[in-house]
Amino acid sequence: MRAASAERRAAPKPARVPSGDSSPYPASQGPHFISFGEALTDLVTRGGDDFRALPGGAGLNVARAVSALGIPAAWAGCLSQDRFGDQLFAACREASLDERFIRRVEAPPLLAIVDRLDPPHYFFVGEGAADLQFDADELPAGWRDGLRWAHFGGISLVREPLGTRLEALAVELKGQGVRISFDPNHRRLMGPADLPRLQRMLVLADAIKVSDEDLRGYFPDAAPADTLARLRSANRQATWLYTRGAEGASLFADDTELRAPARPVRVVDTVGAGDASLAGLLAALMQGEAPQRQLQFAVTNAALACEGAGAVAPTRGQLLAALA
Repeated sequence: MRAASAERRAAPKPARVPSGDSSPYPASQGPHFISFGEALTDLVTRGGDDFRALPGGAGLNVARAVSALGIPAAWAGCLSQDRFGDQLFAACREASLDERFIRRVEAPPLLAIVDRLDPPHYFFVGEGAADLQFDADELPAGWRDGLRWAHFGGISLVREPLGTRLEALAVELKGQGVRISFDPNHRRLMGPADLPRLQRMLVLADAIKVSDEDLRGYFPDAAPADTLARLRSANRQATWLYTRGAEGASLFADDTELRAPARPVRVVDTVGAGDASLAGLLAALMQGEAPQRQLQFAVTNAALACEGAGAVAPTRGQLLAALA
Protein backbone atom coordinates (compact mmCIF):
# COMPACT_ATOMS: atom_id res chain seq x y z
CA MET A 1 0.00 0.00 0.00
CA ARG A 2 1.32 3.44 -0.88
CA ALA A 3 2.24 5.80 1.92
CA ALA A 4 -0.50 8.23 2.90
CA SER A 5 0.17 11.95 2.73
CA ALA A 6 0.01 14.24 5.74
CA GLU A 7 -3.23 15.65 4.41
CA ARG A 8 -4.82 12.20 4.20
CA ARG A 9 -3.72 11.31 7.75
CA ALA A 10 -5.26 14.47 9.18
CA ALA A 11 -8.40 14.02 11.26
CA PRO A 12 -11.53 15.13 9.43
CA LYS A 13 -12.88 18.58 10.14
CA PRO A 14 -16.58 18.64 11.07
CA ALA A 15 -18.96 19.94 8.45
CA ARG A 16 -19.02 23.71 8.75
CA VAL A 17 -22.46 25.27 8.58
CA PRO A 18 -22.36 28.91 7.43
CA SER A 19 -23.31 31.54 9.97
CA GLY A 20 -27.06 31.74 10.48
CA ASP A 21 -27.70 28.32 8.96
CA SER A 22 -28.90 25.23 10.80
CA SER A 23 -28.15 21.84 9.32
CA PRO A 24 -30.64 18.96 9.54
CA TYR A 25 -27.79 16.51 8.84
CA PRO A 26 -25.86 15.75 12.06
CA ALA A 27 -22.33 14.42 11.60
CA SER A 28 -21.73 10.70 12.06
CA GLN A 29 -18.66 8.47 12.04
CA GLY A 30 -18.23 9.17 8.36
CA PRO A 31 -19.66 11.43 5.67
CA HIS A 32 -23.27 10.98 4.61
CA PHE A 33 -22.33 11.79 1.01
CA ILE A 34 -19.21 10.95 -1.01
CA SER A 35 -18.53 12.13 -4.54
CA PHE A 36 -16.21 9.93 -6.61
CA GLY A 37 -14.84 11.57 -9.72
CA GLU A 38 -12.47 14.14 -11.07
CA ALA A 39 -11.13 17.21 -9.37
CA LEU A 40 -9.31 19.47 -11.80
CA THR A 41 -8.23 23.02 -12.43
CA ASP A 42 -10.46 25.05 -14.73
CA LEU A 43 -8.37 27.51 -16.71
CA VAL A 44 -11.23 29.90 -17.51
CA THR A 45 -11.01 32.55 -20.20
CA ARG A 46 -11.23 36.18 -19.18
CA GLY A 47 -10.96 37.28 -22.78
CA GLY A 48 -8.20 36.86 -25.35
CA ASP A 49 -5.17 35.06 -23.91
CA ASP A 50 -6.08 35.88 -20.30
CA PHE A 51 -7.09 32.82 -18.23
CA ARG A 52 -7.86 32.39 -14.54
CA ALA A 53 -7.18 29.17 -12.61
CA LEU A 54 -10.22 28.02 -10.62
CA PRO A 55 -10.89 24.77 -8.72
CA GLY A 56 -13.34 22.56 -10.58
CA GLY A 57 -14.19 19.13 -11.90
CA ALA A 58 -17.67 17.66 -11.77
CA GLY A 59 -16.86 15.28 -8.92
CA LEU A 60 -15.37 17.96 -6.70
CA ASN A 61 -17.99 20.55 -7.66
CA VAL A 62 -20.81 18.28 -6.52
CA ALA A 63 -19.06 17.47 -3.24
CA ARG A 64 -18.44 21.15 -2.47
CA ALA A 65 -22.01 22.07 -3.38
CA VAL A 66 -23.50 19.32 -1.21
CA SER A 67 -21.27 20.26 1.74
CA ALA A 68 -22.28 23.92 1.42
CA LEU A 69 -25.87 22.81 1.96
CA GLY A 70 -24.93 21.47 5.39
CA ILE A 71 -24.49 17.78 4.58
CA PRO A 72 -21.39 15.96 5.95
CA ALA A 73 -19.59 15.22 2.70
CA ALA A 74 -16.33 14.08 1.14
CA TRP A 75 -14.66 14.07 -2.21
CA ALA A 76 -12.63 10.90 -2.73
CA GLY A 77 -9.72 11.10 -5.13
CA CYS A 78 -6.09 12.00 -5.82
CA LEU A 79 -4.50 15.40 -6.30
CA SER A 80 -1.13 16.39 -7.73
CA GLN A 81 1.61 17.81 -5.51
CA ASP A 82 2.02 21.10 -7.39
CA ARG A 83 0.36 24.52 -7.11
CA PHE A 84 -2.74 23.26 -8.92
CA GLY A 85 -3.13 20.42 -6.43
CA ASP A 86 -2.52 22.87 -3.58
CA GLN A 87 -5.34 25.08 -4.82
CA LEU A 88 -7.72 22.13 -5.09
CA PHE A 89 -6.81 20.87 -1.62
CA ALA A 90 -7.41 24.36 -0.22
CA ALA A 91 -10.83 24.37 -1.90
CA CYS A 92 -11.65 21.02 -0.26
CA ARG A 93 -10.61 22.37 3.14
CA GLU A 94 -12.59 25.58 2.65
CA ALA A 95 -15.66 23.47 1.79
CA SER A 96 -15.19 21.42 5.00
CA LEU A 97 -14.90 18.17 3.06
CA ASP A 98 -13.57 15.17 4.97
CA GLU A 99 -9.83 15.39 4.26
CA ARG A 100 -9.13 11.71 4.97
CA PHE A 101 -10.47 10.88 1.50
CA ILE A 102 -7.90 13.03 -0.34
CA ARG A 103 -4.52 11.61 -1.37
CA ARG A 104 -1.66 13.68 -2.82
CA VAL A 105 0.43 11.85 -5.42
CA GLU A 106 3.44 12.52 -7.63
CA ALA A 107 1.67 12.90 -10.96
CA PRO A 108 0.73 15.75 -13.32
CA PRO A 109 -2.42 17.79 -12.68
CA LEU A 110 -5.65 17.37 -14.62
CA LEU A 111 -6.55 20.62 -16.40
CA ALA A 112 -9.70 21.79 -18.20
CA ILE A 113 -9.31 24.70 -20.59
CA VAL A 114 -12.57 26.69 -20.65
CA ASP A 115 -12.24 28.90 -23.73
CA ARG A 116 -15.93 29.87 -23.91
CA LEU A 117 -18.29 30.61 -21.04
CA ASP A 118 -21.91 30.51 -22.18
CA PRO A 119 -22.39 27.69 -22.67
CA PRO A 120 -19.09 26.47 -21.23
CA HIS A 121 -16.75 24.86 -23.78
CA TYR A 122 -14.02 22.58 -22.42
CA PHE A 123 -11.02 20.62 -23.56
CA PHE A 124 -8.78 18.63 -21.25
CA VAL A 125 -5.08 18.10 -20.60
CA GLY A 126 -4.36 15.14 -18.34
CA GLU A 127 -2.35 12.24 -19.72
CA GLY A 128 -1.10 10.21 -16.75
CA ALA A 129 -2.65 12.74 -14.36
CA ALA A 130 -3.16 12.34 -10.62
CA ASP A 131 -6.86 11.46 -10.84
CA LEU A 132 -6.03 8.11 -12.48
CA GLN A 133 -4.28 6.87 -9.31
CA PHE A 134 -7.47 6.61 -7.24
CA ASP A 135 -7.71 3.30 -5.37
CA ALA A 136 -10.64 2.49 -3.08
CA ASP A 137 -8.32 0.34 -0.96
CA GLU A 138 -6.60 3.57 0.13
CA LEU A 139 -9.77 5.01 1.69
CA PRO A 140 -9.86 5.33 5.50
CA ALA A 141 -11.06 2.47 7.67
CA GLY A 142 -14.80 2.48 8.30
CA TRP A 143 -15.45 4.95 5.50
CA ARG A 144 -18.83 3.40 4.72
CA ASP A 145 -20.14 4.14 8.23
CA GLY A 146 -22.95 6.65 7.92
CA LEU A 147 -22.78 6.74 4.11
CA ARG A 148 -26.20 7.35 2.54
CA TRP A 149 -25.41 8.52 -1.01
CA ALA A 150 -22.48 8.11 -3.39
CA HIS A 151 -22.12 10.13 -6.57
CA PHE A 152 -20.48 9.11 -9.87
CA GLY A 153 -20.18 10.74 -13.26
CA GLY A 154 -18.24 13.16 -15.40
CA ILE A 155 -15.09 12.40 -17.33
CA SER A 156 -13.80 10.17 -14.53
CA LEU A 157 -15.93 7.32 -15.89
CA VAL A 158 -14.23 7.46 -19.31
CA ARG A 159 -10.63 7.83 -18.10
CA GLU A 160 -9.07 4.41 -17.65
CA PRO A 161 -8.26 2.63 -15.44
CA LEU A 162 -10.24 5.01 -13.24
CA GLY A 163 -13.58 4.44 -14.99
CA THR A 164 -13.50 0.68 -14.51
CA ARG A 165 -12.60 1.06 -10.83
CA LEU A 166 -15.38 3.55 -10.20
CA GLU A 167 -18.06 1.53 -11.94
CA ALA A 168 -17.12 -1.54 -9.87
CA LEU A 169 -17.25 0.57 -6.71
CA ALA A 170 -20.70 1.90 -7.63
CA VAL A 171 -22.00 -1.65 -8.10
CA GLU A 172 -20.50 -2.69 -4.75
CA LEU A 173 -22.00 0.25 -2.86
CA LYS A 174 -25.41 -0.24 -4.46
CA GLY A 175 -25.36 -3.84 -3.28
CA GLN A 176 -24.69 -2.60 0.25
CA GLY A 177 -27.76 -0.36 0.24
CA VAL A 178 -26.06 2.96 -0.54
CA ARG A 179 -28.10 5.14 -2.89
CA ILE A 180 -26.34 6.17 -6.10
CA SER A 181 -26.53 9.46 -8.00
CA PHE A 182 -25.22 9.80 -11.55
CA ASP A 183 -24.56 12.65 -13.95
CA PRO A 184 -23.10 11.73 -17.38
CA ASN A 185 -21.92 15.34 -17.84
CA HIS A 186 -20.99 14.93 -21.52
CA ARG A 187 -17.76 16.51 -22.72
CA ARG A 188 -15.91 16.45 -26.03
CA LEU A 189 -13.68 13.49 -25.12
CA MET A 190 -16.75 11.25 -24.65
CA GLY A 191 -18.08 9.25 -27.59
CA PRO A 192 -20.09 6.22 -28.73
CA ALA A 193 -17.60 3.81 -27.17
CA ASP A 194 -18.63 5.13 -23.74
CA LEU A 195 -22.34 4.41 -24.19
CA PRO A 196 -22.34 0.89 -22.64
CA ARG A 197 -21.05 2.23 -19.32
CA LEU A 198 -23.49 5.13 -19.52
CA GLN A 199 -26.36 2.67 -19.91
CA ARG A 200 -25.17 0.53 -17.00
CA MET A 201 -24.84 3.54 -14.70
CA LEU A 202 -28.28 4.82 -15.67
CA VAL A 203 -29.83 1.48 -14.67
CA LEU A 204 -27.88 1.44 -11.40
CA ALA A 205 -28.67 4.96 -10.20
CA ASP A 206 -31.35 6.17 -7.81
CA ALA A 207 -31.07 9.83 -8.86
CA ILE A 208 -29.98 10.95 -12.33
CA LYS A 209 -29.25 14.45 -13.54
CA VAL A 210 -29.01 14.90 -17.30
CA SER A 211 -29.04 18.03 -19.50
CA ASP A 212 -30.23 18.64 -23.03
CA GLU A 213 -26.56 19.24 -23.93
CA ASP A 214 -25.62 15.81 -22.54
CA LEU A 215 -28.27 14.13 -24.68
CA ARG A 216 -27.24 16.00 -27.84
CA GLY A 217 -23.60 15.12 -27.15
CA TYR A 218 -24.18 11.39 -26.79
CA PHE A 219 -27.06 11.11 -29.29
CA PRO A 220 -26.60 13.89 -31.88
CA ASP A 221 -29.04 12.38 -34.37
CA ALA A 222 -32.06 12.29 -32.04
CA ALA A 223 -34.22 14.92 -30.38
CA PRO A 224 -33.24 15.25 -26.68
CA ALA A 225 -36.83 14.65 -25.54
CA ASP A 226 -37.00 11.39 -27.49
CA THR A 227 -33.63 10.27 -26.13
CA LEU A 228 -34.69 11.08 -22.58
CA ALA A 229 -37.88 9.04 -22.90
CA ARG A 230 -35.90 6.07 -24.21
CA LEU A 231 -33.31 6.26 -21.43
CA ARG A 232 -35.93 6.64 -18.72
CA SER A 233 -37.66 3.48 -19.90
CA ALA A 234 -34.68 1.51 -18.56
CA ASN A 235 -35.02 2.91 -15.03
CA ARG A 236 -38.37 4.44 -14.11
CA GLN A 237 -37.79 3.92 -10.40
CA ALA A 238 -35.11 6.62 -10.34
CA THR A 239 -35.66 10.31 -9.78
CA TRP A 240 -34.62 12.09 -13.01
CA LEU A 241 -33.65 15.76 -13.17
CA TYR A 242 -33.62 17.07 -16.73
CA THR A 243 -32.12 20.53 -17.15
CA ARG A 244 -32.49 22.77 -20.19
CA GLY A 245 -30.46 25.86 -19.27
CA ALA A 246 -32.45 29.07 -19.62
CA GLU A 247 -35.57 27.04 -20.47
CA GLY A 248 -35.75 25.59 -16.97
CA ALA A 249 -35.88 22.00 -15.76
CA SER A 250 -38.13 18.98 -15.30
CA LEU A 251 -38.26 16.39 -12.56
CA PHE A 252 -39.55 12.89 -13.25
CA ALA A 253 -40.66 10.93 -10.19
CA ASP A 254 -43.27 8.16 -9.93
CA ASP A 255 -44.02 8.53 -13.67
CA THR A 256 -45.01 12.17 -13.11
CA GLU A 257 -43.26 15.09 -14.82
CA LEU A 258 -42.95 18.37 -12.91
CA ARG A 259 -41.64 21.49 -14.62
CA ALA A 260 -40.08 24.72 -13.39
CA PRO A 261 -38.81 27.75 -15.29
CA ALA A 262 -35.27 28.98 -14.81
CA ARG A 263 -35.00 31.63 -12.11
CA PRO A 264 -34.05 35.08 -13.43
CA VAL A 265 -30.56 36.00 -12.21
CA ARG A 266 -27.65 38.16 -13.26
CA VAL A 267 -25.44 35.52 -14.86
CA VAL A 268 -21.68 35.82 -14.39
CA ASP A 269 -21.09 32.40 -15.91
CA THR A 270 -22.77 28.99 -15.94
CA VAL A 271 -19.72 26.92 -14.94
CA GLY A 272 -20.80 24.42 -12.29
CA ALA A 273 -24.49 25.30 -12.50
CA GLY A 274 -25.45 21.72 -13.35
CA ASP A 275 -23.43 20.42 -10.39
CA ALA A 276 -25.19 22.90 -8.09
CA SER A 277 -28.59 21.79 -9.39
CA LEU A 278 -27.77 18.17 -8.61
CA ALA A 279 -26.59 19.15 -5.12
CA GLY A 280 -29.90 20.90 -4.53
CA LEU A 281 -31.80 17.82 -5.62
CA LEU A 282 -29.74 15.54 -3.39
CA ALA A 283 -30.17 17.80 -0.38
CA ALA A 284 -33.93 17.76 -0.90
CA LEU A 285 -33.97 13.98 -1.28
CA MET A 286 -31.96 13.50 1.91
CA GLN A 287 -34.30 15.86 3.72
CA GLY A 288 -37.36 13.93 2.51
CA GLU A 289 -38.84 16.81 0.52
CA ALA A 290 -41.71 16.23 -1.90
CA PRO A 291 -40.89 16.11 -5.64
CA GLN A 292 -42.06 19.69 -6.34
CA ARG A 293 -39.78 20.94 -3.58
CA GLN A 294 -36.92 18.80 -4.92
CA LEU A 295 -37.24 20.53 -8.27
CA GLN A 296 -37.28 23.98 -6.66
CA PHE A 297 -34.16 23.16 -4.64
CA ALA A 298 -32.40 22.12 -7.87
CA VAL A 299 -33.46 25.08 -10.02
CA THR A 300 -32.80 27.66 -7.31
CA ASN A 301 -29.39 26.32 -6.36
CA ALA A 302 -28.34 26.34 -10.03
CA ALA A 303 -29.46 29.95 -10.41
CA LEU A 304 -27.50 31.05 -7.35
CA ALA A 305 -24.39 29.32 -8.71
CA CYS A 306 -24.61 31.39 -11.91
CA GLU A 307 -24.20 34.63 -9.96
CA GLY A 308 -20.48 34.03 -9.30
CA ALA A 309 -17.38 33.16 -11.31
CA GLY A 310 -16.46 29.49 -11.64
CA ALA A 311 -18.06 26.62 -9.76
CA VAL A 312 -19.85 28.50 -6.98
CA ALA A 313 -21.37 26.48 -4.10
CA PRO A 314 -24.38 28.34 -2.60
CA THR A 315 -24.87 27.85 1.13
CA ARG A 316 -27.93 26.34 2.76
CA GLY A 317 -28.84 29.76 4.13
CA GLN A 318 -28.65 31.34 0.69
CA LEU A 319 -30.77 28.57 -0.83
CA LEU A 320 -33.48 28.75 1.82
CA ALA A 321 -33.59 32.54 1.62
CA ALA A 322 -34.01 32.38 -2.16
CA LEU A 323 -36.72 29.74 -1.87
CA ALA A 324 -38.57 31.88 0.67
